[in-house]
Amino acid sequence: MAGPGQHSTSQPSLRERKQARTRQALIEAAVELFERQGYDETTVAEIAAAAEIGTRTFFGYFAGKEDILFPDSDARSRATIAAIADRDPAEGPVDVLLRALDTIAESDADMVSPMAAVRMRLFHTVPAVRGKALQVQLAAQREIARELHKAFPGELDQVTAAALAGALTGAVSGALDVLLGEQGAEHADPAQLQAQVRQATERALRPWRQAAGE
Repeated sequence: MAGPGQHSTSQPSLRERKQARTRQALIEAAVELFERQGYDETTVAEIAAAAEIGTRTFFGYFAGKEDILFPDSDARSRATIAAIADRDPAEGPVDVLLRALDTIAESDADMVSPMAAVRMRLFHTVPAVRGKALQVQLAAQREIARELHKAFPGELDQVTAAALAGALTGAVSGALDVLLGEQGAEHADPAQLQAQVRQATERALRPWRQAAGE
């Protein structure tokens, strides 16, 4: 047990580490198959076989092919909501959202990973993937908007909070669309991509900061 002033440093169990390895193997297998033979031509059974697990086990990790393309979307939403909940009293809404983006950049490589580049290409060519992406983004926007309104009721009514959440997700998505659509994006430096996304998002949210006097 950790004593006063100490933090618990419990490590993932053997089972948790094995599950994380299996999950990552599925993601990598899916990326390779989608790139080599196409999204529609790839089956769940083929992804499972490439990761050396059974099809039933696949569904213990992901609900379907579309979901494997968005492995960490919930984690990004949770990180943003945590940043809102843990805000400093002096922080305004835009400051909080940019801090959340910095936290995500430090802990979540998926946003600018080779998988992200594949996901962006499939977004433009596969209706099922485009539909899933929009569903994920809208769900995140609604959750972030709800928390922004709760955290800043004097500054953001429900409509304005929703607009700010949309500005955030739209700025990030728009920047990634261009950056990940470039030739060789899957081999680009993740840190550089993250920095470009951060800079573009900060510029996009600048009018909100000015309007709020942040």
